[in-house]
Amino acid sequence: MRVGTFVLAAQFPGQGQGETLHRAVRSAEVAEESGLDSVWLAEHHFVPYGVCPSAVTLAALLLGRTRRIRVGTAVSVLPTAHPVALGEQTALLHLTSGGRFTLGVGRGGPWVDLEVFGSGLAAYEHGFPESLDLLLRWLREARVGADGERYAFREVEVVPRPAERIDGPDGGPEVVVACTSPKSVKLAAERGLPMLLGMHCPDEEKAGMVGLWRDHALAAGRTPEEVAAAGHVSAGVVQIADGASEARETLVKAMPGWLKQGLDAHVTVDGRHRAMRDPVAYTEMLCSLHPVGPPRLAADRLAATAERTGITRFALLAEGSGDLAATEENVRRLGTEVLPRLV
Repeated sequence: MRVGTFVLAAQFPGQGQGETLHRAVRSAEVAEESGLDSVWLAEHHFVPYGVCPSAVTLAALLLGRTRRIRVGTAVSVLPTAHPVALGEQTALLHLTSGGRFTLGVGRGGPWVDLEVFGSGLAAYEHGFPESLDLLLRWLREARVGADGERYAFREVEVVPRPAERIDGPDGGPEVVVACTSPKSVKLAAERGLPMLLGMHCPDEEKAGMVGLWRDHALAAGRTPEEVAAAGHVSAGVVQIADGASEARETLVKAMPGWLKQGLDAHVTVDGRHRAMRDPVAYTEMLCSLHPVGPPRLAADRLAATAERTGITRFALLAEGSGDLAATEENVRRLGTEVLPRLV
């Protein structure tokens, strides 16, 4: 079982953005101190839902401040980034961190980001496969050129090459794909890339997506050994307390205010209507799905998810209280009181 934290850098009502980012950095540092496996960093633009606009930049900071823990993006939004630029940054972090960096990528949403960064709606609706394939080629080949619908350029040298580590076995960085639909599951499976599955999904839905991924991967010629070794990641929420009601109350008091403020701030690029979840109902649903409660209950829920889905890697949002000290304590308890029960 590999358990890590999911850092959204969530700005709660009344908090400043610097304060929010400080909490994000500290929670990652405490995660390493507490023996957790990984830290996963979200990326958002122009909304208080999450105030980290560059997950790879924050990953670089945290890789420099830590020595053991893996750091991943969850996710870098590919439609608003150039795949080659993201590939170069990934190679740099992979090589300089001793292979501790994982690149998570996703489509993002139809947000105004597409207008601001000049990529346009087509990059979100149709361009993700082309961008992903160009990124993967950059991470695996010595020279890369492109002749696609969105990207076309002469062949150039890949510098630095991510396979040329001097402190471990050759091989490029791990890449995972955020999957929210059968189409994205198929895309990831055909390329042999593990999935990152969202915290809104119950175990039954995640199990179905894992099964669909397996079927598509085998149909694409992936070996049974490759399929069995796929390191899918399950996102969730964690809040550790001495009692279940205390843990739930902490989240129900704090999270709806953040969710309403953050979700309401999203603006679509083309004016389409986007129905947002009810913040209180969503918080209560997350409490029912994930390790929210005393250490034994939390461990049991993680073990149950692993048994139902086959997923043994977790990225757990620990900042749901919105408070720095409470977040640090929550991460410590996850590492020192829950993790030992999963061994």
